[in-house]
Amino acid sequence: MSFADLGLSNELLQAVETAGYTEPTPIQAQTIPPVLMMKDIIGIAQTGTGKTAAFVLPMIDILGHGRRRALMPRSLILEPTRELAAQVAENFEKYGKNHDLKMALLIGGVQMGDQLKALSAGVDVLIATPGRLMDLFERGKIMLTGCELLVIDEADRMLDMGFIPDIETICSKLPANRQTLLFSATMPPVIKKLADRFLTNPKYIEVARPASNNTSIVQHKVAVPSRKKREVLRELLKTDNVTTAIIFANRKTTVRELAKSLKSYGFSAGEIHGDMDQASRNAELERFKAGEISILCASDVAARGLDVKGVSHVFNFDTPWHPDDYVHRIGRTGRGGATGRAFTFVAPEDAEAIANVEKLTGGPIPIYQLGSSEDVDVHEDKAVREEKPAREEKPKRAPRGKRPAQAETEAPEPRAAAEKREDRPARAPRRETRSEEPKREVRAETPAPAPSAPARGPARGGRRRDAEPVTRDDGSWNGPVPNFLHVSAL
Repeated sequence: MSFADLGLSNELLQAVETAGYTEPTPIQAQTIPPVLMMKDIIGIAQTGTGKTAAFVLPMIDILGHGRRRALMPRSLILEPTRELAAQVAENFEKYGKNHDLKMALLIGGVQMGDQLKALSAGVDVLIATPGRLMDLFERGKIMLTGCELLVIDEADRMLDMGFIPDIETICSKLPANRQTLLFSATMPPVIKKLADRFLTNPKYIEVARPASNNTSIVQHKVAVPSRKKREVLRELLKTDNVTTAIIFANRKTTVRELAKSLKSYGFSAGEIHGDMDQASRNAELERFKAGEISILCASDVAARGLDVKGVSHVFNFDTPWHPDDYVHRIGRTGRGGATGRAFTFVAPEDAEAIANVEKLTGGPIPIYQLGSSEDVDVHEDKAVREEKPAREEKPKRAPRGKRPAQAETEAPEPRAAAEKREDRPARAPRRETRSEEPKREVRAETPAPAPSAPARGPARGGRRRDAEPVTRDDGSWNGPVPNFLHVSAL
């Protein structure tokens, strides 16, 4: 089957031929004829199968007849990301060069003035992200009552990004008798509910299985600890015949650090993630397409809609958290009939994530066996670590209270202590009186006079036995009689 068999106009066929395409892909062959017949469509196909052209080509022929009006676009294409919206705009420019159609790109991150100017002049095709479109609609800068054709692209991605409420609002503002085309890689219940509500008797088209294995992509998973990921990545970039590659990470900080690390090792690398403004993201993407850099580190903002020819490899530096993202990531290679390779790094903590991916793709992903030298580095076990002379000269510190060295040095101490205890009985004669009991050692500094009679209990009034004598004001002595006076009563 050729494009001429699909019912496209001669002007459009000429543009397709100039672009270098001769045969339609399965999704294009099944979608273009019913779209030209003004039917609603639900298209289920994985990324990289040519579904963008499946709705762009018939839209060009449909919109080739009619008149545009100011602030009232004739058709609307909703895309989840700026990159994908820009990619669809490029397709319209490439295939619609022989048609007199006006197009406007309505996305965030760029100045709104040029976009409003284009809308004021009237456009046939408005390509927009839901957020920017809702912003202009609430300001009264755009009217949707003249929209005859609506395309909701990457519907499952719209769901992931939280755009479904905006899409429902937009659909409710459009004419009820419009034509609606919905495309998605998967069909979760929320998307099915959306389709049931806003599509009329749609034709269901499914190419292969949702998120099924792409036979043109050789897939591998690599078991590697997190601390060894960069080392293994550099080794694969050097040895696996990589010409151009996209490396995906789950976090924006990881993307920045990874790009910086690869540059320090001499790789020609760039980065693209959500923290960059739109102009910087576009510039970095153009550098990659032009071949100025051969490696692009990216977050999932770039996973969908990027159509870069000749990408030989995709590396999932992090196993994706959502299984659907895996399909879209690896779909950046093996496009247009070419072959590609995809490597997914799986750390021990990624066991659940990779299991979900394999459940979605319908089978286990083959394990890539690293070379022997890499295995030693990556899977360094306890035996290898124990062979390292780790501070053998220094004795290990024993638990507190059980140090053998300390026990040896302190061994004589109990003997000396015993000797001291043996000496104590020799002092017993000094204890003939109770005045020198150990309990009174606090006042040992004051010598107690020798008693002349057996010691008695506490004196009246609570005065202690060993208390100092009290001298009365009249100069008389109130203490015990000293023995040396030998006073007699006779």
